Amino acid sequence: MRKLPLHAGARGLEDDCAVLETGGETLVVTHDMMAEGTHFPSGADMADVAWKLVAVNLSDLAAKGAQPIGVLLGHSLGAGDQRFLGGLREALETYHAPLLGGDTIRSHDPRSFGLTAIGRATHLPVPSRSGAQPGDLVYVTGTLGRAMLDFEGDAMHAMAYLRPHPLLNEGRALAPHVTAMMDISDGLLLDAWRMASASSATIAIDSIRVPVAAQDRREECLRWGDDYQLLFTLPQGVDPPVKCTRIGTVEPPGFAPLVLDGHPLINQAGLGYQH
Repeated sequence: MRKLPLHAGARGLEDDCAVLETGGETLVVTHDMMAEGTHFPSGADMADVAWKLVAVNLSDLAAKGAQPIGVLLGHSLGAGDQRFLGGLREALETYHAPLLGGDTIRSHDPRSFGLTAIGRATHLPVPSRSGAQPGDLVYVTGTLGRAMLDFEGDAMHAMAYLRPHPLLNEGRALAPHVTAMMDISDGLLLDAWRMASASSATIAIDSIRVPVAAQDRREECLRWGDDYQLLFTLPQGVDPPVKCTRIGTVEPPGFAPLVLDGHPLINQAGLGYQH
């Protein structure tokens, strides 16, 4: 796809969102899909599917420090549509992201849904994955692994996988200060690899510093994904304006984009979820 004609705002298809300057405003646009059998199981509560569809898109806006304007929905009609509409209403009202329009189709199983979220930048330049600089410190919000435990049925972390919460307020607070930022959707290690690669740098992570939901499954928590926390870098001496944990440093480009506990990781295979 990178060989196709690209708008400058597409950022080379190497970021979470497109950034469009128009009419004196800077808009941030993203689109994510969810498919039955891949992102949610057959028989899932469609209210949860709708909530998560909104949340994962708004999480991309959060990583850009953007304020939601509204969403466009692509919906395949089928069983549970009333539940879907109920979950959609709840998410849109919670995050003040009204429906702008979209399309409905009737299709055969498995079902899939798409959502485009449009936001307004609250700080310029809009944060990207590609700005991490050697000497920066690496931080993460929240606790990783909660989605994994909810997926496995752990009642202590109920709804962490089914109904994640996009960190919109945190993203807006961080936007004026970060050198790079992205949300963690596919696992900390894989997403840190992507940030390092986009930034032409090396990210070194100290795994023991990473807050995880299951100490005895630390490595799984670093790779599993679906937590939608924020991964970001700050220059030394800049105090983060949100609750977070320092987990590593940015180093000059070297043998590998990612170093974990002093060991270079030269292959991204197995670091997290890949399509």
